[in-house]
Amino acid sequence: MNFELTEVQREIQKMCRDLAARELIPNARRWDETHEWPSAAVKKLAELSLLGVAVPEALGGAGLDNLSYALAVEEVSRGCASTGVIMSVNNSLYCDPIAKYGTDEQKREFLVPFARGERLGCFGLTEPEAGSDAAAQKTTAVKKGDQYVINGSKNWITCGPRAAAMVLFAMTDKAAGHKGISAFLVPTDSPGFNRAPPDRKMGISAALSCSMYFEDLKVPVSRRLGAEGDGFKVAMSTLDGGRIGIAAQAVGIARASLEEALAYSAERRTFGKPIRDHQAIQFMLADMATEIDAARLLLWKAALLKDQGARHSVESSMAKLYASEMASRVTNKGLQIHGGMGYSKELDAERHVRDARITEIYEGTSEIQRIVISNTLMKD
Repeated sequence: MNFELTEVQREIQKMCRDLAARELIPNARRWDETHEWPSAAVKKLAELSLLGVAVPEALGGAGLDNLSYALAVEEVSRGCASTGVIMSVNNSLYCDPIAKYGTDEQKREFLVPFARGERLGCFGLTEPEAGSDAAAQKTTAVKKGDQYVINGSKNWITCGPRAAAMVLFAMTDKAAGHKGISAFLVPTDSPGFNRAPPDRKMGISAALSCSMYFEDLKVPVSRRLGAEGDGFKVAMSTLDGGRIGIAAQAVGIARASLEEALAYSAERRTFGKPIRDHQAIQFMLADMATEIDAARLLLWKAALLKDQGARHSVESSMAKLYASEMASRVTNKGLQIHGGMGYSKELDAERHVRDARITEIYEGTSEIQRIVISNTLMKD
C-alpha cells in the first residue's frame, strides 16, 4: 500500500483543514449549546463541492475518490462533529445508493441537485423496533396500480428536519423477511409525509434528527430504487460505505481531543512545571496518538478498497468499530488531561466525549460490527 497522498488529496485535506479552523472551530461550541443547525457551514460545504465528493462530476459531484472523502470528513469533523455527520449522511447514505442503484431519471431528479448541495437528503432505515435488527421493518409499502401506499414510521433520522428527500425502506412482502424490503425515493414535502420536532440528544446536537411518520404516503413505482425486494441489499451496501464516513468522523473527533490536550498540557503547570513534563501525561498523549494513527490506517484501507471496486464490508466494519471505540477512549483521556476544566463547558473537551459516544451506535453498533467481522472469520 502506498501511504503517500496524491497532490489532489493533499489539497482536499488542506482545504477542509482551513475550513475547520476558519469557520467550524470558532462556532462549534455555540452550535452545540443552542442545538442550532449550522446553516452557514452547510452552505460552505456545498460551495466547496463537499456534499457529493465521490459522485461523478456529470452528476453534480466533485468526482473524487473515497480516500479524498475520508480525508475531508476527518478534517471537517475535527472542527465540528455535527457538521461532519451532516456531510457524511448526504454523501454516504443518500447520494451513494442513488449513484449505484438509481435510474438515469432518478439520478437527474434525486441525485444531481443533492450532490451539488442545493438540497440535502436523508436515509430512512431505523424504526422504533428495527435498529440493529434492520430486517424487522414494520413500515409497509402496498402496491396499488402504478404506485405504492406507504404507512409506518422511522426514527433518529439525521438531517431529517432539513432534508428535501429520503431514501426510504419499507416492507413490500412481509412473508419474504429481509428479501421483502424495498427502497424508495421520497420527497419530504409529499402528502402523508410527517415530521416530529427535532430530537434532543447527548451529542452532535447541531446535526438535527427527528422521527418521521407516513400516513397513506403515495409513491410512484418509478421512484422505487432498485428492484422490488432489493431494499435490504441496497441498505447493507450503503452502510458499508457509510461506516467509512463514521470512522472518519471518529478519527476527526479524537484528533481534536488530542490537539487540544497537547496545547493545554503545555499551558497548565503543576509542581513547578507544565503537566506535559509529567510522565503520566506523556504516556496518555502517546497512547492517544498511537490509537488515532491505527484507526486512520484501517480507515484508509477500507476507503482504498472501495475505490478499487473491491468488497469492503469487513474492512469498513473493522475501521468503524476500532475508530469509534478509539474515539471514546481518546476523548476521555483528553478530558482527564484537562482535569477539572475538562468537565466544564468553558472548554471543548467534554463536548468531544459526548460527540464521540454516538459513533459506537449509529450506522451499526459496535456489536453489529463484531458480528459482521466474526461471521466472515467463521466462513474461512
